[in-house]
Amino acid sequence: MTGHGGHEGPTIGGPTRHVPVLLAEVIAALDPAPGAQVVDATFGAGGYSRAILSAGAAVIAIDRDPGAIETAHALAAQSAGRLRPVPGRFGDMETLLADHAGDLDGIVLDIGVSSMQIDEAERGFSFQKDGPLDMRMGNHGPTAADVVNTLSVGDLARIFNFLGDERHAGRAARAIAARREAEPFTRTLDLAGVVGRAVGRGKNDKIDPATRCFQALRIFVNDELGELARALTAAERLLKPGGRLVVVSFHSLEDRIVKRFFLDRAGTQGGSRHLPDVAVAEPTFLARNKAITASEAEASANPRARSAKLRSGTRLAAPPRGSAADLSFASLPTLAELSRI
Repeated sequence: MTGHGGHEGPTIGGPTRHVPVLLAEVIAALDPAPGAQVVDATFGAGGYSRAILSAGAAVIAIDRDPGAIETAHALAAQSAGRLRPVPGRFGDMETLLADHAGDLDGIVLDIGVSSMQIDEAERGFSFQKDGPLDMRMGNHGPTAADVVNTLSVGDLARIFNFLGDERHAGRAARAIAARREAEPFTRTLDLAGVVGRAVGRGKNDKIDPATRCFQALRIFVNDELGELARALTAAERLLKPGGRLVVVSFHSLEDRIVKRFFLDRAGTQGGSRHLPDVAVAEPTFLARNKAITASEAEASANPRARSAKLRSGTRLAAPPRGSAADLSFASLPTLAELSRI
């Protein structure tokens, strides 16, 4: 999983192909001081990392995408030892950065697929460019082709409905199942055509009819919601008191997880006059209440910024609450329950 991108822009280390959305707002929320240690947990094209380096801080750059790690190594060679690439999933931060528990000054997460991945047809993310039906952000695990050729109609419909908000999820799933009986899916445009014809385009639809199903497959293939939950609790353990956690999300389900995490960690539980013996959970974050969104100018210049939401919090001194398994998001099913691969 890597950072979302936009237009080109100059920063330390030379021009980068993509500048993440809400760049100025992210850096303001992180407030990286010279000498600080900041984790760019979704390195992508390195837009955030370059800006953090320009502020004088050191960066640990995490990404599961081998291409992104190559870019990180190139930037590391130009940063006088202030950037350290770490290949891996950001949801595994606690293990990857076990030697930094409780001493990090900042962590930034940019959730979702990067512009580079969308733009490269061979990665299989785009329904507008023909390529192998892959969608994996790394090189491991089932591909999108495995999912659509293997899962039951019911499981596919649940994925499309829950992770893509596709109102015709059942129709799309049935069309996929009918076609794969004759020939399995291997290419993106082939799947997009079958889904598009099954779903159809409403008179008020401004997006391609395959958009929501492709989004759902990407989220499912990469376990993006599970990654996010694990990353949030890892950040709670890795940040020092006063450290900043900044998260940019692009999907309502992602934002809901981030919002609930900060509400839970900044609030209290129990301890009311009706239940005086119930322990009060000490807050672990001081969080801002309202999400930051892109300005009209940025949204106009970069359509990918339109759905972006930034939430942030400052780590307090209280001990961390628990693991990702302890997070309770009642509306979210366990994604492992959907998989039969």
